[in-house]
Amino acid sequence: MTDSQTEQVLDAARTFIAAESQAVLEVAEQLDESFVKVASLLLDGVGKVIVTGAGTSGFIARRAAHLLSVSGTPSFYMNPTDGLHGSMGAVRKNDVLIALSKGGSSSEVNELVERVQGEGVTVVALTCSRESRLYQLADIPIILRHYQPADPGGLIAMGSTLAHSAWLDAMALMLMRARQYSWSRVQYTHPGGAVGDRTVLPVALDPLHIPPSPEHS
Repeated sequence: MTDSQTEQVLDAARTFIAAESQAVLEVAEQLDESFVKVASLLLDGVGKVIVTGAGTSGFIARRAAHLLSVSGTPSFYMNPTDGLHGSMGAVRKNDVLIALSKGGSSSEVNELVERVQGEGVTVVALTCSRESRLYQLADIPIILRHYQPADPGGLIAMGSTLAHSAWLDAMALMLMRARQYSWSRVQYTHPGGAVGDRTVLPVALDPLHIPPSPEHS
């Protein structure tokens, strides 16, 4: 491979990484009162937090459930297909389901949403499509713009799912601060690896007050 070919490959990779970075960066300017409404719901909720999604969104949902749990908001991932084959039996009234779908048209996700709503579950949806069935079904729909260059061909959900991850990461951290969930507690529940080996823990996070939504006040 010649030097010019090497540089061409690197330039193309850098351009795409920059596009993905932009998709994530744009999440910050899209945050609005709906973010606080979801934070209040999760902070004050008495039920379980379930995160779901199919395909690439399913992997992002699994990651989000893990990180929410690590940072003090107990959560678990539910595969939507498994949910429709009996796993939704774990769902009860007052639980919160966070459903992820870029296009909002995944049939298994939407059917799961409809069925759990019938059990008294509040549904939060992260999607890129305001016209989608998922957006219409959700109790709290969240729209994150689809930054086209970050999803190859507009078909492979790369940058869009990173954007959803960023939104959920911010949610997990804000809830951690609101709960004043300690680093010692994080380490206690994460005794493996480098985290468990730490002998000096970080300075405590600044506390954060999340105002209650009207239905919680």
